[in-house]
Amino acid sequence: MTRIVLAVCLSALPTLIRADDWPQWMGPQRDGVWRETGILDKFPEGGPKVLWRQPIGPGYTGPAIVGGRIYVMDRLTDAPALKDGFARNAMPGKERVLCLDAANGQEVWKHEYDCPYLKISYPTGPRTTPLIHEGKVYTLGTMGHLYCLDANTGKPVWSKSLKDEYKNPPPIWGHAASLLIDGDRLITLAGGNGSAVVALDKNTGKEIWRALTSEEVCYCPPTIIEAGGKRQLIIWLSDTLNSLEPETGKEYWMVPYPEDGSPQRPAVNISQPLLVNDILYVTSFYHGPLAVKLAKDKPAAEVAYRGKKVADPSKAATLHTLMSTPGVLDGHFFGTGAAGEIQCIEAATGKRVWSEKKPFGGKEALFGTAFFIRHADRFFLFTDQGDLILTKLSPKGYEELGRANLLKPSQNARGREVVWSHPAFADKRMVCRNDKEIICVDLSKVGSQ
Repeated sequence: MTRIVLAVCLSALPTLIRADDWPQWMGPQRDGVWRETGILDKFPEGGPKVLWRQPIGPGYTGPAIVGGRIYVMDRLTDAPALKDGFARNAMPGKERVLCLDAANGQEVWKHEYDCPYLKISYPTGPRTTPLIHEGKVYTLGTMGHLYCLDANTGKPVWSKSLKDEYKNPPPIWGHAASLLIDGDRLITLAGGNGSAVVALDKNTGKEIWRALTSEEVCYCPPTIIEAGGKRQLIIWLSDTLNSLEPETGKEYWMVPYPEDGSPQRPAVNISQPLLVNDILYVTSFYHGPLAVKLAKDKPAAEVAYRGKKVADPSKAATLHTLMSTPGVLDGHFFGTGAAGEIQCIEAATGKRVWSEKKPFGGKEALFGTAFFIRHADRFFLFTDQGDLILTKLSPKGYEELGRANLLKPSQNARGREVVWSHPAFADKRMVCRNDKEIICVDLSKVGSQ
């Protein structure tokens, strides 16, 4: 064991993942929980201190932070802006993977490649969060360019095009499901017949297995849970919620979503599945929630409760979330509804406990989005208006402890200017970006005094 640990330290010292790093989508454990200590209890006057700002190209990609370096993606193009935000013809441009010094935001290296956008809605830039693992950076671009790069130099180790290999065009909103590593497997949504999800060798890119077929693979990240005495890979596609054996891709169980298996199309299944006790929960804008109760003695599931399609999701009695993954605390979900309201949902029953519009100024906000990161018994909410809100959320209600506007919304979406990029939290700091700049904010208790 000592020799193994020493070998890892010597071969990947600059990118060795520490407890306070943020190496992938939703953090170290992919659960949206920030576990560092020494974090501020309240915002100083004028808001948290911005330590640095640096220019960046457009994109939705959230940053990852490992070993004092930030990894993020953007896009460069000279193509004129589209009137309706849909790339019917090929839009020339390049996607970039950037490595920045976390101390000052200065570029360490970049890797760029030609990437015309074709038949993509909201063709601003790449969507997925880079994944840093054992000295390598794994990235997935909008059109399905999949790269494994050396984390120290940015040089390619291997690459492939999901669009070309699996003979399937990207989803209408581009590839947006962040990558997952499980053992030696890199797991991604791909598309095509029998290859909605594929597992690749993380060191070579060679396919290990492929599984499932769906008209749309959608945008939900692959998720690993443990239930029924087994590790289960949860894949949420446009018409089904699926559980697979991670090692082989063999199906454990499948539940139609929605109930008749005929979703509103194009489908917008985006937020990550959540497990609370024996309840596995997903929710989307059009069809609302699906909660399945997982068996204790084997990998199996039965429906606990469902939402239903309604003409106006903002008036639904259940949680209809567009894209952000709800937060979890004490057996409850806290998520954004169709009109931007924060809702508290009892996980066991799906019952709405309360609804609150304060995060968006007490007004309805169509597609209003807030990213939830739990820290101890509090939450940091980063809204699509660039506001960072420190709050306590409980079945008793919404308690706002502080608010600061850190970034200006830079992109139009259905008549609203928004920031649609998930922040990262590491080294007692937050890193977030819009389409013009990336910033680092001090959230340490010392820095707030």
